[in-house]
Parts: sequence; C-alpha cells; structure tokens
Amino acid sequence: MSGHDQLVYCLCEITRLLWKLLLPLLFLCVLLIAVLVLLVLAVRFWLQSSRSARRVRDGRPTVAFFHPYCNAGGGGERVLWCAIRALQSRYVDINFVVYTGDLGVTGEQILDGARRRFNIALPRPVQFVFLRHRLLVEPGLFPHFTLLGQSVGSIFLGWEALTEFVPDIYIDSMGYAFTLPLFRYLGGCSVGSYVHYPTISTDMLSVVRERNPRFNNPDYVTDSLFLSAFKVVYYCLLALFYGMAGSCSDLIMVNSSWTLDHILSLWRAPNRTSVVYPPCDVSAFLDVPLEEDGDKKCHSIVSIGQFRPEKDHRLQIRAFKKVLDSRREGPRGREALKLVLIGGCRNQEDEDRVLMLRGLCQELGIADRVAFKLNVPFDELKREIAEATIGLHTMWNEHFGIGIVECMAAGKVILAHKSGGPKLDIVVPFEGGQTGFLAEDEDSYAEAIEGILALEPASRLHIRLNARQSVARFSDQEFEACFLAAMDPLMGTLER
Repeated sequence: MSGHDQLVYCLCEITRLLWKLLLPLLFLCVLLIAVLVLLVLAVRFWLQSSRSARRVRDGRPTVAFFHPYCNAGGGGERVLWCAIRALQSRYVDINFVVYTGDLGVTGEQILDGARRRFNIALPRPVQFVFLRHRLLVEPGLFPHFTLLGQSVGSIFLGWEALTEFVPDIYIDSMGYAFTLPLFRYLGGCSVGSYVHYPTISTDMLSVVRERNPRFNNPDYVTDSLFLSAFKVVYYCLLALFYGMAGSCSDLIMVNSSWTLDHILSLWRAPNRTSVVYPPCDVSAFLDVPLEEDGDKKCHSIVSIGQFRPEKDHRLQIRAFKKVLDSRREGPRGREALKLVLIGGCRNQEDEDRVLMLRGLCQELGIADRVAFKLNVPFDELKREIAEATIGLHTMWNEHFGIGIVECMAAGKVILAHKSGGPKLDIVVPFEGGQTGFLAEDEDSYAEAIEGILALEPASRLHIRLNARQSVARFSDQEFEACFLAAMDPLMGTLER
C-alpha cells in the first residue's frame, strides 16, 4: 500500500471514529438541554406556586423593591422612600416589600432613619425581607474584576431574594440589572427598574481606550498597552451582557438626560424608557433666608455626598488647599474659610475612606479648616447648608446630584463638575440667568471658588435667586407625579 493510500485510509478511520462519537455526544447534549429546560420549568412552577399561595393568604398583590442598602442614607434611598410613599398613597390595596441586606437594624429603625434623614414618613409600614448574603455585591470582595464580580454576586443575591419572597411586580431601584431576568423568567413577575447610574458606560470605555487614570482605572493599567486592550475587551463583553439583562425590563426609568443616553445605547428599549428626575426636598430648604452675605466673617463651603470613591472628595480637599495657599493669614484670609464634608458611610470601607481623607487633611496642613459630618440627621444637614456660601460637588459624570439641587434650593452658589447630570440638567441657565458654576480639575475648582468669593454680594445674590427658582422641577411633588405616570402600565398588570 502506497503512502497516499495509507493517508486516505487513516483519514477514513478517523472520520468513522468521529462519527461514532458524534451521535452519542449529540444525544448527550439534547439530554442535558432537556434536563435543564425541565429544571427551569420546575423551578418556575415552584416559585409561581409560592406566589399563588401567598396571594391566597394575603388577599392582595405585592410590589417589591430590590434595594440591598436601603438604610444607607444617600440619594438613591431618598428615591426609594419617595417612590413607596407615592405608590402607597395611590394604591391602598397593595402590599409593599423591600429586599434589604441591612441585618444590623430592624424595619422600624430603617423607617425611622428615613424620617430623620429625609423627612419622609410612609402612610403605612412596609415588609422587609432581610438578605443574608449582601457581601456578594460588596466591592471589597472583588479587588480585581470588580464589576464582573458584583454582577455575578447580584445574581446569587437576587436568587436569595426570589426564593425568600416572590412578588407580583419587581422593581430594581439600585442598579442590579442582572437580577431582572431572574424575576421575569423564573419568578414570572412583571419587572421594572429605576436606573441611577449604568453599571458600565461608553464614557468608562473611553477612559480605558484613551488610557486616562481614574479611581477605577489605576496607573498600572494605563501604563500598559496590553492591560488597557484587555480591559477594553472586558468592558465591551460586560456591556453586552449588561444590555441583554437590562432589556428584560418591562419598564425603565432613568434619573437624568446623561443616564438616558447611556441606557438607550446599552439596553436599546426606547419605547419603555423615560426620564423621571429624582425627588429633592426642595420645599424644606425654601425657608432658608436669601440675603446679601457681604458681612460674613467666615465663608463655609459645604459638600453633600456619600463617602464613595467616585465622589472624589480628594479633589475637593486639594482644591480647597490651593485656595487657602493663595490667602494670607488673618481674619480675612485663611481663617475666613472652612470646608464641611457631609455624607453617609455605608460600610467599613467607607469609614476607612473617611480616615484616609482625614489623613490627607493632616498631611496638607488644613485639618483645622476641614470638618467631617457623618450620617447626620436632616435638621443638622439643613443647618450646615443654611450657613454655607458655596455648595461643592466634584464627581465626574455624576448621574444626577440631589445634593446639588438641595444646595441650590437653599440659595447657595453651587460649584459642580462639568459633566453628567449637573452639566446637562441642573446647573443650566434659568430664564437666561446664571444658576451656578462648573469646573473640571484642581486648578479650575480653586479658581472658581476664588471667583465666587470675589463677586459682589449683590451679584452672588442674583445667582442664588436664579438657582432657587430653577430647581422647582426637581421637587418631591414633580417626582411623584412623573413616577406614578411611568408606573401606571406596570401597575395595571396586577390582578386585584
């Protein structure tokens, strides 16, 4: 037998072997798929049976909100409680549930915290489902591939929530989009979402592509072409799956024009998406007097925001340091300025961040001019804002900025980052008049602070009046009207 014939014979034998293996493999694949489908159907039947039994027991439908950090005291929590208050006021024959991971407190303490921090009291109590595995969505658990880890962790946390309680309508109010397919396809629920900030955005992709250092894009990544290219691929894949998960939502609400643009590009559901500006307690700040402040002996610069890395408190402190360096000692110099940082701490990581910021103040020699106010009650928050001259906000691509609106309602001169919601929706001209200032880096923030303080008191007062008048569109009443209108189609699916 020639070499050519031997080769042909070997190829034929290999082909025959592969064919003999192919049929069993195909059979095995079909069998596994069938088992998986049956398992999914069995789980779906079990969960829907659980919901039916609960409906018979309660005699009314239930709307559930997924908000693992409902006791955090930030802007997202204000949206949660205002949303529940609005729905409870309109729908008296519906129960409401909140999935939370705040195990160290009771439901009564959580509601009391909402009253103290936000001046919000619910018409009637809600049921809390306490989740034991919130650690799965903590960023500290995933020092690398944090977004992927948190996304996968949210699926397991969502599964815990679903097996604990199966609602009729499920609302993700904290941005865990990967829980939406679980509740829709396994739980058989109608699902909606209120998006504060997309998990991944085209801006984040641009930062990595351009190799710009940020809090979530460290120097060792920006310095490496390979790591930057790998991270771009990682982000693109994550954006693809994020879009697929988010598109499962029957109703999508976003909090700003900036968030709308990104969600439309990722979730691709324009007919189900609308802007519902978050509620700001504008009326609570309207009694702050608006007067010329030329006789102030000390100008206070106040910052409102949770102590999270993206809020960039370091930028505030360093810009404030530049301002102090440009001033002489004495009653009208350094001693005439102070920076007050007000915010909530969600966990130990946030508390450690505050310690780091205090250390930065010590290192820069300005600790005596910087005050930290943590988890303060509403009355103290209002008092600090009332005493301030400037409201400061430094987050890049802030999705909205409730603290900005509160400062403007109180008649403070706002200085925010030139990006995101502040640039597109909030610090915009009102009837042709200026409502505040925008900046981008340490130098521009320091220059803006100096410029604001150098204005004539009458000029500052004119900007403050414009700012107060411009934020009426962000009131609790406007939010409730828009939120209820957006929720109407989803609430209409309930069987009473």
